[in-house]
Amino acid sequence: MTTSASLSHAATCRAAVHADAAFGFLADPVALSRWSLGCMDLVHVRDGVYTGRSLFDGGQGWLSIDADPRRLLIDYHVGTLEKREPRISARVIPGPVCGLEEGACLVTLTAWRAMAMSEERWARLCAAHEAEIWLIKAQMEARAQPSTTASASISTS
Repeated sequence: MTTSASLSHAATCRAAVHADAAFGFLADPVALSRWSLGCMDLVHVRDGVYTGRSLFDGGQGWLSIDADPRRLLIDYHVGTLEKREPRISARVIPGPVCGLEEGACLVTLTAWRAMAMSEERWARLCAAHEAEIWLIKAQMEARAQPSTTASASISTS
């Protein structure tokens, strides 16, 4: 029997930003190239198809973004230039739906495993999503704050 942990993975964060702002951030390919460890330095290739490099091994990958603002759902179609599948999704849940304040939301990244993916590659993808959800949270919340360039400092946490 195949367990659900070997078929899919989800990582969720609570973010102090409005759901619409979170959705806009997640649907933005420029922002994605700063938080997706598998799609760094994203470049538009053609017709909504982007390519980027894995921060892990430098491998090239392709993706397209299918964003549904009504449902606050984004499907990331990943794969090759010729064929991409909707194996990664991001979902935004407005704060009041879960008992949070209006200016907050939940963000979930979900990945579905391709059966040809090795155990090591799947474990790496799951670990990446655990890190990426923290990057998403931090970058969305920083974007929502007024600029404080005069008092900017580097944090080690």
